[in-house]
Amino acid sequence: MTAQILSAIFTIIIGVGGCVVYYWGANKILDAVFPSRGVSGAAAVDNLRRQGLIRPWLFVGPAMLIVTVYLVYPVIETLRLSFMDRGGENFVGFANYSWAFGDREFRNSIFNNLLWLAVVPAACTFFGLIIAVLTDKIWWGNIAKSLVFLPLAISFVGASVIWKFVYEYRAEGQTQIGILNAAVQYLGGNPQVWISTPFWNNFFLMVILIWIQTGFAMVILSSALRGIPEETIEAAVIDGANPFQIFWKIMVPQIWGSIAVVWTTITILVLKVFDIVLTMTNGQWNSQVLANLMFDWMFRGGGDFGRGAAIAVIIMLAVVPIMIWNIRQANREGGGGH
Repeated sequence: MTAQILSAIFTIIIGVGGCVVYYWGANKILDAVFPSRGVSGAAAVDNLRRQGLIRPWLFVGPAMLIVTVYLVYPVIETLRLSFMDRGGENFVGFANYSWAFGDREFRNSIFNNLLWLAVVPAACTFFGLIIAVLTDKIWWGNIAKSLVFLPLAISFVGASVIWKFVYEYRAEGQTQIGILNAAVQYLGGNPQVWISTPFWNNFFLMVILIWIQTGFAMVILSSALRGIPEETIEAAVIDGANPFQIFWKIMVPQIWGSIAVVWTTITILVLKVFDIVLTMTNGQWNSQVLANLMFDWMFRGGGDFGRGAAIAVIIMLAVVPIMIWNIRQANREGGGGH
């Protein structure tokens, strides 16, 4: 444990220190190669122009290189592998995609992902909006916001471990250490193995992601609510609108763009959900989702690069249109689009 902590600290120091040294050194070298001081006026102007042309590339260049190596290349390679056989050596055309849509487990994963899409973005956005509105009206609102936001700092695996204790089941006659089963037993009910109950276990897993992401929705929507002109609220009050009418007819329409951005951001996250399912059920008891199914085919049982890559491409095709729309909506909200 100590070695891991020291390794993490060392990595952070080297990473951050390396970035500082690179940008500081690159600026120094650029200023030395094209000096703007101690030279004639015309030469100084030319050197400043050259610095202006080169400096952005010094800043953006490393990021572009990293994106190319760790994002663009893997996408191209994944596309190639999706048309190859199990070992990634022989071309098989669309056989992997044909298999995917004919496979019962893949169809079950699609169904589960659709369930997640129907519930999680809506629940996170709804709870985040309600909390954002209510916490603005109480003196301890910032404390409440901090508590709601806290789960966002926890990794998906860490959150899943926490919720495993909530759903924990012990055999009859033993003390129930799971909070949910302890409460059920206290109320006279029978403890249940919650996460192994087909269909309903999906909703128990969704609760974890809702618990994590509600804080994100709350922060974004709280910021949007603060941007609503007070004059519109005051005018509605003068016209006799009650609090519910003010909320639904005045506030929500004015922050609809932010609501859409939050909704689609969480939708993208849901399409890629993996850690929670892997940690809690590993896709058992009909709780499989696309990302975990991709992992199973790619890295387990000897691995099938072709089928795993095909599932990855399908996930990417589902995510990309939403991501593009989300970026455009965010730009429009920020005044970058018309």
